[in-house]
Amino acid sequence: MPKITETKREERRQQILDAALRCFSRDGFHATTTADIVRESGLSQGALYLYFATKDDIVVALADDRHQGEVFLNALAKSEQDPVQGLLLLIELYGRGLTDQRRIEMRRVGIQGWAEALRNPRIHDSVLQGFSSVRAAIAELIRRGQATGQIRPDVEPDAAARTMIAVFQGLVLQLAWGEDMDLAACGTLIRGMIRNTLFTDAVRAAESA
Repeated sequence: MPKITETKREERRQQILDAALRCFSRDGFHATTTADIVRESGLSQGALYLYFATKDDIVVALADDRHQGEVFLNALAKSEQDPVQGLLLLIELYGRGLTDQRRIEMRRVGIQGWAEALRNPRIHDSVLQGFSSVRAAIAELIRRGQATGQIRPDVEPDAAARTMIAVFQGLVLQLAWGEDMDLAACGTLIRGMIRNTLFTDAVRAAESA
């Protein structure tokens, strides 16, 4: 029999993950069975087990794939020479994700992953890895801004990063509830809060000049 090419193998893996995402978003982790995912994917049960031994493996794979995209965003922001612009770019990039209707299912499943992380060590480690990646990126940009005199020296970088992430996660949760939100207004307010809380007087004066 001819061997499956690497491209075809990845296509089938993604087909399973896409089907699982739809099932998890619609019915939740616990109500979804591997049989449900098989039916949704159009593949066989055997094909699923070639890629994933358990349902938890699929959950972790979905989280890992999302984190890979976040790693790219973090790296893009950190590559900015001006740390203040890098910080604002990071906020903009993650904010765009909130307005992307194609990510509705991913956001719903991500919230379920937060709950699963409380009971499942593997999922906990995966969720924490993604959280730690963006937290480290924000904290690094803040430290660079402090070194250049653009960000106030009394700001604790890790605390600031955690607070910014908490605001983002709160918006994700409200969107998943189906709240009717003015995200543009939220974004304007968040940027204003960051400028007034983190930036030095000189940076704020330069921006308003």
